[in-house]
Amino acid sequence: MRFRPCIDIHNGKVKQIVGGSLRDQGDQAQENFVAEQDAPFFARLYQSRGIRGGHIILLNPATSPYYEATRQQAIEALKAYPGGMQIGGGIREDNAESFLDAGASHVIVTSYVFKDGQINWENLEKLERAVGKEHLVLDLSCRKKDGQYYIVTDRWQNFTQVPVSEQTIAEFSSHCDEFLVHAVDVEGKASGIEVELVKLLAKKHPLPVTYAGGVGSFQDLETLRVAGENRVDVTVGSALDLFGGSMKWEDVLDICQKSENYSEK
Repeated sequence: MRFRPCIDIHNGKVKQIVGGSLRDQGDQAQENFVAEQDAPFFARLYQSRGIRGGHIILLNPATSPYYEATRQQAIEALKAYPGGMQIGGGIREDNAESFLDAGASHVIVTSYVFKDGQINWENLEKLERAVGKEHLVLDLSCRKKDGQYYIVTDRWQNFTQVPVSEQTIAEFSSHCDEFLVHAVDVEGKASGIEVELVKLLAKKHPLPVTYAGGVGSFQDLETLRVAGENRVDVTVGSALDLFGGSMKWEDVLDICQKSENYSEK
């Protein structure tokens, strides 16, 4: 269970928000924390500890008046830690390579692939050709409806008809290098994890998967480690002291590194 840090950028600032509150109209979101430091500060901090594979997420659409400020923060963070972080938010075939050129190790995609409620295989193939599957992370962020987790798109606002299941994960595994999964219903709430979802993500498949959403205590971290069979990586956001929470990020990193060492024995 590796620690995967995050830098979420909204309206040009590093923030932690309640995921389900995000609205494109008016660029609104319920904020848990707004950082005084810029995105490159956090990138350099993660670099100083040798933490790789975290993600930068642009939370404004390209149509937003804030988009350029948000994108510029992201680019500066990528340049501060070349090859150390992934980036997502509005990734398409025509802009994906530019983010890799700026220093991203991977691009993260949801809405471009899961379009109009369905899987757009043509767009996925375009992305594979543009950047290579070795640089592609599929974001299977989801919300629960009628007892089933469904992928949500457009900054988590719209349900697709594509479930998160063993079958879909297996189907996508030959088209990307990793998975990122935000449990949107608990994202930013630090109120406990979606254990059912974590257990699903821990099912045998060949790719790394990172879970984000709801971690609010060290007990939640241990619950995730056990439910995820030490195979599911974790992102902790609002609960970290870096973002105004009570969990010391150094302690979270230490616990995750110990679990890594244990799993390698």
